[in-house]
Amino acid sequence: MTDRAVEPLPPSGPSLTVAAVARQLGVAPATLRTWDRRYGVGPSSHEPGAHRRYSTEDISRLERMRRLVMSGVSPAEAAKWALAGQDPAAQAPAESTSAPESSTRSGGGNVLSLPGARGEVRGLARAAQALDTQECQRILTEAIDEHGVVDAWDGIIVPVLSAVGEKWSNTGRGVETEHALSAAVQEVLGSWIQSCAPSQPSRSVILACAPGEQHALPLWAVAGALAERGVAARILGPNLPEDALGRVVTRLGPAAILLWCQVSDSADVQMVEHLPVTRPAPTVLLGGPGWPDHDYGRGVSRTLDLKDCVERIGRALG
Repeated sequence: MTDRAVEPLPPSGPSLTVAAVARQLGVAPATLRTWDRRYGVGPSSHEPGAHRRYSTEDISRLERMRRLVMSGVSPAEAAKWALAGQDPAAQAPAESTSAPESSTRSGGGNVLSLPGARGEVRGLARAAQALDTQECQRILTEAIDEHGVVDAWDGIIVPVLSAVGEKWSNTGRGVETEHALSAAVQEVLGSWIQSCAPSQPSRSVILACAPGEQHALPLWAVAGALAERGVAARILGPNLPEDALGRVVTRLGPAAILLWCQVSDSADVQMVEHLPVTRPAPTVLLGGPGWPDHDYGRGVSRTLDLKDCVERIGRALG
């Protein structure tokens, strides 16, 4: 009788695909792939060239991780608990609830600070921290349908984005949360703009970021709020070079231009002063906290409020 290598026993119970597990847990398939890639919470066995399949034990770990993340624990820490087969919520009150092995938790930095926030805000924050873009999109779509773009932006989206930024400033963590939430916001606003089917006015509306500025999400909020009014806008996105902006202004002769600047390092006063002269002259709005107090000249003004920005663009269009 010849010796044979002992093959490992297959995981107990049926195995499920990523899509099936995502439906079972109520998260996006992309979230499961992210948890697998970043934190190692994925299928325990995977053959090269074959689709990933999750065993019963794998799904139990994912259920534990999702429960922890939705309760406010960071994904990295929740993964440690999930892989250790433990749940701090099940510990006796007297027992320590610090994460196993070198947790990075510090002073509650894994929870977004949202004092007094309403349910929609907290729900969006939980979904964003879970990297559940599908749930983020659902919450955002319902919020815009119910409240409109301006109120959804000011009352729901901005508070969560601000809390994520505060967390990053205090702990250096949370970039992945910001990216997931921003992607969901842009996706929802893009769909909203299409559903409104706004018409292009006789004179264009240009929305762009200053050179070097990467924070383009507010441009989508402006475009979404304009779309509610039946007005289409051209979003030229982040980091638009000065010469490119000049060519666009000369070619289109816009009625209104919004230049967004989130951080002061991106503010270029001379770029504003060097905009091509067109007739009739456009209304030029400088949005965002990055622009300094400055006398920019006739027809140029700052705006920090979405509603105000949209109303001024509306007046520029007549």
